[in-house]
Amino acid sequence: MDPLTNKGTACTLEERRARGIDGLLPPRVESLAEQADRVLANVRARSGPLERYMCLCGVRDENETLFFRVLVDNPAELLPVVYTPTVGDACSRWSDIYERPRGLYLSAWQHRGRVREVLRNWPRTGAGIIVVTDGGRILGLGDLGVNGMGIPIGKLALYTACAGVPPALGLPITLDVGTDNAAVREHPLYLGERQPRLSGTRYDAFLEEFVEATQDVFPGVIVQFEDFNNASAFRLLGRYRDRLCCFNDDVQGTGAMGLAGLYSSGRITGTALREQRLLFVGAGEACLGMGGLVISAMQREGLSESEALARCLFVDSRGLVVASRTDLPDHKRRFAQDRAPVPDLAAAVEAFQPTTIIGACGQGGRFTEDVLAAMARLNERPVVFALSNPTSKAECTAEQAYAWTGGRAIFASGSPFPSVAHAGHVHVSGQGNNAFVFPGVGLGLLVAGTRRVTDEMFLAAAHALAGCVTVGELGGGRVFPAPARLREVSRAVATAVADVAFGAGMAARRRPPDLAAAVGAAMWEPMYS
Repeated sequence: MDPLTNKGTACTLEERRARGIDGLLPPRVESLAEQADRVLANVRARSGPLERYMCLCGVRDENETLFFRVLVDNPAELLPVVYTPTVGDACSRWSDIYERPRGLYLSAWQHRGRVREVLRNWPRTGAGIIVVTDGGRILGLGDLGVNGMGIPIGKLALYTACAGVPPALGLPITLDVGTDNAAVREHPLYLGERQPRLSGTRYDAFLEEFVEATQDVFPGVIVQFEDFNNASAFRLLGRYRDRLCCFNDDVQGTGAMGLAGLYSSGRITGTALREQRLLFVGAGEACLGMGGLVISAMQREGLSESEALARCLFVDSRGLVVASRTDLPDHKRRFAQDRAPVPDLAAAVEAFQPTTIIGACGQGGRFTEDVLAAMARLNERPVVFALSNPTSKAECTAEQAYAWTGGRAIFASGSPFPSVAHAGHVHVSGQGNNAFVFPGVGLGLLVAGTRRVTDEMFLAAAHALAGCVTVGELGGGRVFPAPARLREVSRAVATAVADVAFGAGMAARRRPPDLAAAVGAAMWEPMYS
């Protein structure tokens, strides 16, 4: 049966007779709540995160309403299973654990010239949001080829669980353009093309065919670019953002999430955004996305572009991003400062004296004791964001952040960490997860029928997210809301994004009298009809 309509043991006796399945199910008719209790018990009985992930995937393949009921009711426990950090392990082993098809795989070798034809094979009626990856930079794990399909599938699960986007509207797609990861490509069970990664004009031509085909087959569909490598991500966003309703979550969604965290940390420290000094450890999509949006926000607080840029210093794998370097690509050169190089990260902290250090470099342990001790010496409440995923790639753990700053850090991480007891105080850190942003952005775009996605929408999303952090959460040192409030947050973000779309004349629909109520009404609830 179709997992979108299958009710399993919740089918009434009349439904069983009408569908010709009488006798194929146990006699007892269960409620959705009873089914959910069984699923949760089975998930909890599994031996590890990946086993729990696969258990939930099996439920989703049979009964999507039940899957999302369990997810919506237990977000703090199950979102880390369905998405980060567990999805990283799932992607690393995708070809080993693959069981059932979900989404579309478009091969640059098999389907070039036929992408429209293949898109029309999608068995569901239409699509509202496409999440697409080429597997080039999966989380902090690098080039995984088609094994990256776990990311679009996971993102669309969060669209529904967090923002109530109907599951029938989501289409996950992986573009198989090959992989330069020899270990992945030569694995005996690898499911993708055993080819080196395409580049140049052949890559661009395939992407162009894909983008044009999406607009022909699914007119007006939202396209979310996900986990492309740095070389492609900025270029593709620049090429397509004014041609269709699209965005890159790694750049823009992360930017809004990071900006929201800075607004919240500023409420704790009493420091306005324009007064903060930010050291970004990493100069890829995440850090540059945050930096670009932060600079725009600082300009709205009265700083010039040069003044805002001077408050944002970036470090990449070769050192400080400074004007004297000749190896900087265009997407980094905009952020280069005119200052002298330094030998290491600790020296960068001493020289720049940041109020906040933000890591999204994919290098576990990058925030050493020397680095965090320097942050604590320079700031009464040092702000430390270790945002790399999965957990093994985090720049520091929560325990290290609190221990090495004398318990004074305002800490957030990309993957969740357990609470930490230090000097008689229990610290519960926040998770800086894009799940607070992109689901609400997508819902807002759908409600408004938006033609384009703008930076103003992500600025609005950041303000909405920061506004959802309660005084109690801030008092406990959290700069992001508790996961249990994800649907509330998504509604606020969606309302803010749709408000921008209507105000800018970029909406295809008429503005409803009560926008927040219209957004709430558009949120699908996992209930049986």
